[in-house]
Amino acid sequence: MKVVVLRLDHRRVRDARITTHVCLTARAFGASKVVLSGDNDKKIIGNVRDVVERWGGDFEIDYCKNWSKYIDDWKSDGGEVVHLTMYGEAVQEITGTIAQSSKDKLVVVGGSRVPSKVYQDANWNVSVTNQPHSEVAALSIFLHTLYDGKEYDIDFEGSELKVVPNPHGKTVLTKERIIETEKK
Repeated sequence: MKVVVLRLDHRRVRDARITTHVCLTARAFGASKVVLSGDNDKKIIGNVRDVVERWGGDFEIDYCKNWSKYIDDWKSDGGEVVHLTMYGEAVQEITGTIAQSSKDKLVVVGGSRVPSKVYQDANWNVSVTNQPHSEVAALSIFLHTLYDGKEYDIDFEGSELKVVPNPHGKTVLTKERIIETEKK
């Protein structure tokens, strides 16, 4: 099952930080791609691609002008749509059912106002609590639940940098040092 995140209604000036965090969270928690709609923000796309180049993995980021057509095409190609919203079914109750299907998933995270078409087209409207909070928090908890914690074991191949857990500081290895460490 492939997971792609669709970020609705990105606004270049207002949403730069939160959209970047949606992308980084999607990558770190196992999604294969983020698709931005709204403003075509080449700076965010470039920044995320730079992160992938330095930190590894096969993660992609793209832009689509027409999110509605993207959802329609996704469903026509046999994929399923999961919309993260505070109005949906509880994540802890529905994610097991979602995970049972091997079909590719499009996870939709909203912008300023989510059109009713998204609610209607989604196979599942999923809530991480029925309280207002961040789409980054909802995405991370949903992906963690969907992957049953296995996202912790993702190996981001091709990285130039790697963090070594350190209880009292920061240890970051460069690509050359990683190669030396892995040869031993």
